[in-house]
Amino acid sequence: MKRNSQDLSLHHGLISDLFPALSPQEAWETYRLTDEQVQFFEENGYLHNVKILEESEVEQLRSELDEIKDPSHPKHELFYEFHSNESEDPNSVLFHSLGHWRITEGFHDILWNPRFIVPASQLLGTKTVRFWHDQLFCKPAKHGGVVAWHQDYSYWTRTGPMQHLTCWVGLDDASEENGCLQYIPGSHKWDLLEKISLAGDMDSLQDLLDDEQKEAYNRKVAIEMPKGYGSFHHPLMVHGSYENFSERARRAFVLNVFADGTKSNSDEEILDGVPPIAKGEKMEGQFFPVLFDPAQV
Repeated sequence: MKRNSQDLSLHHGLISDLFPALSPQEAWETYRLTDEQVQFFEENGYLHNVKILEESEVEQLRSELDEIKDPSHPKHELFYEFHSNESEDPNSVLFHSLGHWRITEGFHDILWNPRFIVPASQLLGTKTVRFWHDQLFCKPAKHGGVVAWHQDYSYWTRTGPMQHLTCWVGLDDASEENGCLQYIPGSHKWDLLEKISLAGDMDSLQDLLDDEQKEAYNRKVAIEMPKGYGSFHHPLMVHGSYENFSERARRAFVLNVFADGTKSNSDEEILDGVPPIAKGEKMEGQFFPVLFDPAQV
């Protein structure tokens, strides 16, 4: 059923049949990570090649992406942010937006996809998962901009304590040639939070690193994955992506979550257009719904 006149953030749960409606117990038993996968995440700060979408689901989200990239979309005002080109270089395009979960059924329901919420709970320490915000990143063929090395939590200090998690999912096959995600394994343990700033120069990060960290930088990992697969990473993981030099696009969405009990660290707006949550108050309500509660398993 179409709900084009409504803000879909009013609906906390699946509203379409795109993803399976499973009980918490069924979801846990079907999609839980192995102990080895959780250990790998804890040691390295990331876990990739986790299947999130079936082929038909990828196609549905691609179609919705094509619709909402048009600034004349009737629900455009529901985006928290919308940048047709966030790159400072007009010759290097990087589409970036936040808030599309409020606009289309597929991008809304992906939040409650059991392939996502069960691993998210495990990687947060088997805690109740609340939604933080979503993102879209699109690098067109032969034209995609850089996302310089950064740590996600450096943008999220308006919430705390730090118990956050990111999941990056490709809507195209991701390779080094088309600008896939890159990680520096173990960098989530480095003391860099107040030092890194997002910039266009990928190599400037090395100026902040000691000799041991520079060696780790030289062992950075390109996260090549088929479309529909995701990569989870720690909020302090140092990551970024290079230009798209290929003949094909690199489209991806990002889901950011935190553990229940996270509080506001600011009296200002947490997201553009979202009513402020007073400093010290719990992050909850319409825009920060519970996605999975392991206590129900």
